[in-house]
Amino acid sequence: MKFKEIEKNIFYCGLNDADRVIFDELIPLEHGTTYNSYLIKGSEKTAIIDTMYPPFSEEYLKNLEENSITTIDYIIANHGEQDHSGTIPKLLEKYPNAKIVTNAVCKNNIKEMLLVDDDKFIIVKDADTLSLGDKTLKFISAPGVHWPDTMFTHLLENNFLFTCDFLGAHLPFEELYSKNDNELVSSAKRYYAEIMMPFRPMCKKYVSMIYDINPKMILPSHGPLHNKPSFILDLYKEWTSDTPQNLVLIPYVSMYKSVEEMAFYLKEKLEDKGIKTACFDVIEDDLGDIAMNLVDAATIVLGGSMVLASPHPAIANVAYIANLLKPKAKFASFIGSYGWGGNLFGKLGEILSSLKVQVIEPVLVKGKPKEADYKLLDNMVETIYKFHKEAGLA
Repeated sequence: MKFKEIEKNIFYCGLNDADRVIFDELIPLEHGTTYNSYLIKGSEKTAIIDTMYPPFSEEYLKNLEENSITTIDYIIANHGEQDHSGTIPKLLEKYPNAKIVTNAVCKNNIKEMLLVDDDKFIIVKDADTLSLGDKTLKFISAPGVHWPDTMFTHLLENNFLFTCDFLGAHLPFEELYSKNDNELVSSAKRYYAEIMMPFRPMCKKYVSMIYDINPKMILPSHGPLHNKPSFILDLYKEWTSDTPQNLVLIPYVSMYKSVEEMAFYLKEKLEDKGIKTACFDVIEDDLGDIAMNLVDAATIVLGGSMVLASPHPAIANVAYIANLLKPKAKFASFIGSYGWGGNLFGKLGEILSSLKVQVIEPVLVKGKPKEADYKLLDNMVETIYKFHKEAGLA
């Protein structure tokens, strides 16, 4: 993607990466992603906000050259991770008089990861401003919306807010602005679930702050730009709220179909009670879809087979991910099947230990579920229904 003018003397200079299939060697990408960079020409100084992922450095620098960018005075580093900062060393080679403008935490990260000298930095604090002549940048400290070094940059005269990773999406685009369609909602929700949900209280705080700023446009570092900011803010207001939905999430792994039978029995009986239920085979299904449902679920029921007297590694991994993502679920339970023994639920419970959930009596069967086991599953359904109703969800 070449330069695109957003408003007079404000340009998009980022790149699409539609072929990338995994992010941070962890997060599956449905569509690839983008690395958004912005150039602002003031009457006296020129600034770039965020740079480029290193594998695209040459293309990025070529775009600057082809668009006659002969001077860059400031490189604004909103965050030190290298999908944003990775091209800083090459930018400094090309524009040796440029200074990196960032906060003290981000400076230390960039020094450690990119080996940039001290004298190349200008350190700013929360609410500090930087004049480009007829344009003014104001810096807003936003630790905890992904990394401790994150900040936002507010272009005051245009009322544009550059939010770094916050409010982004892994979604390539040709048109600059979000279409606010189902594809954007899905991509933004996956992005929130996998990256931002562990920091939900901080996200909630900054959503409120951005409502107060009432920016004309939100310009994130991944995904399309939001020229109707209320759309993405309203989504985040819902996702970051303390109240889950009337939803039970059942991720499961089933070696000989016993756990699968239990999972779909639960699904049928819960839906008979009017409770939405999402079952996922953790071997076949997308971890990102499980993460998206963690955003809304009031109850999580983990289903697993035993392997060598321990939980199957695939369901243990889902428990580990859920523990890291810190969803707002209120209740949790377990279903499982074993052949000769072990500690299925105890170990899964240990992995989930940081979640503040009320644990519902689990159901463990030997081999295939039998009549007595189905009665226990019926009891689980009744308990979930009762808890959801008491919480005002059902």
